[in-house]
Amino acid sequence: MAENDSVIAAARAWRGAPMALATVVSTWGSAPRPRGSHMIVHGDGRFEGSVSGGCVETDILATAAEVIAGAPALVRTYGVADAAAWEVGLPCGGEIAVLVQPVSGHGFPPELFEAIQRARDAGEPIEVGTDLASGLSALGDGEFVNRYDPPRRLLIVGAVQIAQTLAGLARELGISCTVIDPRGRFLTSERFPGVMLDDRWPDEAIAALRPDRATAVVTLSHDPKIDDAALAVALAAPTGYVAALGSRRSHAARLERLAAAGFSQADVARIEGPAGLDLGAIGPAEIGLSIAASMVKHFHA
Repeated sequence: MAENDSVIAAARAWRGAPMALATVVSTWGSAPRPRGSHMIVHGDGRFEGSVSGGCVETDILATAAEVIAGAPALVRTYGVADAAAWEVGLPCGGEIAVLVQPVSGHGFPPELFEAIQRARDAGEPIEVGTDLASGLSALGDGEFVNRYDPPRRLLIVGAVQIAQTLAGLARELGISCTVIDPRGRFLTSERFPGVMLDDRWPDEAIAALRPDRATAVVTLSHDPKIDDAALAVALAAPTGYVAALGSRRSHAARLERLAAAGFSQADVARIEGPAGLDLGAIGPAEIGLSIAASMVKHFHA
């Protein structure tokens, strides 16, 4: 999950230091963080990530300090069973079990973080299995299996006003964003601060960026010469979300053009058009929000 990105980065940066890794291994009810969420704790007390959004982190930090000092890995369960729940528990009504293990050969080997990063760089998912009784983790199967998908990316074609909102929302969602447009007057750092910009023709740019299941391609330019080329490359790859802005009438014409170019009915059915959830959106900001919401929905699906 994208929320673990900062944990993996911190663990790699802190390699060689004593550390403990906390992982949500089961949830029940309205748990604040999903199964697989990590929190990494450095021997000096620094930490990155979250297992509960703040409800039990203080207790996890104390447990992690014990594990770093030599205590064995253990699973802690938190819920609302007693009056102490408001001090160390989940007043929201859920329940979670959290494994705290040393980052070492006796728990979560530090080289696993490097393996996870290599897989993510290659655009491939990777699974780490853990024996909860011993707290030992390794690549492959286990009593608890955590899957690490490639980082989510958004490739926006067309540096229009909607793209400005959508790029900002992607940044807030932790999704890496690249805006692609061969029209230099549209593609400027002033209009898209802090965003990767690519002035190549979309088919060349998208082919080079190799979209995978964790990638969204959204075309917004309204220019068939730009959008169709981008869609063709996106459909030729296992792109997770493909969407195109435009009316139902213009989308029907777009599908006809792509069919004439050799794409099957199943291929073109992957394109969401008009792009975005039907929110009754009006204006660039609301349309950008509807596209971001649909993108997240497709990633989770």
